[in-house]
Amino acid sequence: MDTAYLLDWANLLLRWLHVITVIAWIGASFYFVWLDNHLTKPEAEDLKAKGVDGELWAVHGGGFYNPQKYMLAPAALPKDLHWFYWESYWTWMSGFALFVVLYLANAGQMLVDPRVYAWGAPWQAVCAALGFLIVGWLLYDAACRVFGTARDGAVLTASAVIVAVAAVLACQLFAGRAAFVIVAAMIATWMTANVAHWIIPGQRKVIASMRAGEKPDPIHGQRGKQRSVHNTWFGLPVLIGMLSNHYGMLWQHPHNWAVLLVLMAAGVAIRIFFVQRHKGASNWGAVVVAVGLLAGLVVWLAPKPVAAVAAPVSTAQVLAIAQQRCVVCHGEALAQKGVRLDSLEALEQHRAQIHQQVVVQRVMPLNNATGLTDDERALIARWTTP
Repeated sequence: MDTAYLLDWANLLLRWLHVITVIAWIGASFYFVWLDNHLTKPEAEDLKAKGVDGELWAVHGGGFYNPQKYMLAPAALPKDLHWFYWESYWTWMSGFALFVVLYLANAGQMLVDPRVYAWGAPWQAVCAALGFLIVGWLLYDAACRVFGTARDGAVLTASAVIVAVAAVLACQLFAGRAAFVIVAAMIATWMTANVAHWIIPGQRKVIASMRAGEKPDPIHGQRGKQRSVHNTWFGLPVLIGMLSNHYGMLWQHPHNWAVLLVLMAAGVAIRIFFVQRHKGASNWGAVVVAVGLLAGLVVWLAPKPVAAVAAPVSTAQVLAIAQQRCVVCHGEALAQKGVRLDSLEALEQHRAQIHQQVVVQRVMPLNNATGLTDDERALIARWTTP
């Protein structure tokens, strides 16, 4: 079978798996944050005697639920404990596999943009991209270790600085689309590493101590709680970072690093509102910040209107450009995504798509590999604009 065809299937299935596991992981994370913020102190003496610190009554799907949270753990551990970690692991593994298929395996086209940075060879860009994931985690983890759980504000400030520096560097080294994914993947790596190296191991140590009849060290719970809260703040910035790479109007901007950081800051503000809403407070200031940041981006990135000209642009003129810039991927020999642009009829058929992909989002040609000039893009804009 054709390799490109098989890669399309790998892309589809890995993306599907990734979305499924993201829903499972982020959904569970959001639920437990909501649960923690809605627990109330028990009034029943038997619950207090058992060490229950908070409880909640809820109704769903025709049944009643009564979750209870203990100050540390019940006196006797139940035989069956439900753990929440495979959702996180599979989210990262499926996302990394998708990153390999889409970007690392095709680094010369997807990671490297000579106009941004001229790598000596694609493998160097691959190593640098992986370096962002590894070094980013080491720096974030070091900040958590240095400042500890008592100075979490300092940890979050350091994390924001790391993300900002990473965004600037990535956008100076990689194609814009890849840079957005790399920064989001770096933060996603922090989230899964938090689960794998701190949250779950800490829980296992607490359980091991209890089964041995020893008093658990509370530091494990404190560290696990800290990393879990961090994951709450990181979730929406990661999601918008991943989604935004599909919109060329964002990562094609000359200051794309600033665009990415504003989007991620809006994600944090949105999450702040919902977390505090769960606690019974409405922080409308966070909503104003998020809406203001997004509205500012809309205005900042708005395309400039095309100046009216006396002579209209003909489809034949656009075909001449397409023959030079587009047909290599959208011709008879190779019609990517089933789109051909090698005839007047084909151009007319795909006029709306061309306007969206070439003029508005500036996604095509991919990483401008064929060197479409600004003048040519402006000519196409005049052709597609009524």
